[in-house]
Amino acid sequence: MEKCQTARWVCGMRRLIAIGVLVWSVIGGTVNSVQAFTELGPNTTSDFRLWTPVYLTVKLPSRFIAYMEVNPRIGDDASNIDQLLLRPALGYQLTESLSIWQGYAWVGNFNQRHTPPQSPFFEENRIYQQVNYKHKFSHVKFLSRTRLEERWIEHADGTAVRFRQMFRADFPIPQAPDWAFVTYDEIFINLNTVGVPTGKGPGAGIDQNRFFLGINKSFNQYFNVDMGYQNQMLNSRNLPGNANLINHIFLLQFFINL
Repeated sequence: MEKCQTARWVCGMRRLIAIGVLVWSVIGGTVNSVQAFTELGPNTTSDFRLWTPVYLTVKLPSRFIAYMEVNPRIGDDASNIDQLLLRPALGYQLTESLSIWQGYAWVGNFNQRHTPPQSPFFEENRIYQQVNYKHKFSHVKFLSRTRLEERWIEHADGTAVRFRQMFRADFPIPQAPDWAFVTYDEIFINLNTVGVPTGKGPGAGIDQNRFFLGINKSFNQYFNVDMGYQNQMLNSRNLPGNANLINHIFLLQFFINL
């Protein structure tokens, strides 16, 4: 009996080591791809931030899905609110793995360091279209999220269009089935240029990249939490280099599924 238990423990450790190797392989590939397009400019700055988003997903009749996100973001070394996002959406489950979405987002930007006539607070309104693909393999849960945003930004004339692509992988821990290693990467690309060069309008090209590494804890079928580190690199067309601001973020995000 003791030998059987020992054998199971050894097999479990082997699986855990294999998962760890795979996680670091994903991380290494992601970091290399980020470094390939990232050039740090002489004016690059950094900040420590705290993000605590809450995501609510509710299944509706006839394969429809409702979604609501409340996403507060605290910047300036986690001392002042930087952004607040409110993001509702309605989705439709095409297959067990594939869903399509139409959503809206309101973004409030607080304590922004801008010169007049731009105030420290400005808002943004968006609509967005999204495609989610989920698949559960034997040792990993995979998510692809593709999003297209149409953005109307205060003080910037025109409609800014932005493309976003995220790939996420959850690696369950065999010895603790309610826990998983999590990594994801999301790139943002502006598809057009709006606003004057000195305004808030984004310029075409790479806008930002987000890379996350952390853990997920599932409490039950309705509630789970991500916790970990997110690196956010942002690009401004008014400054040299492709990464003018690097945010080091402690991310604590809550998922509610009803």
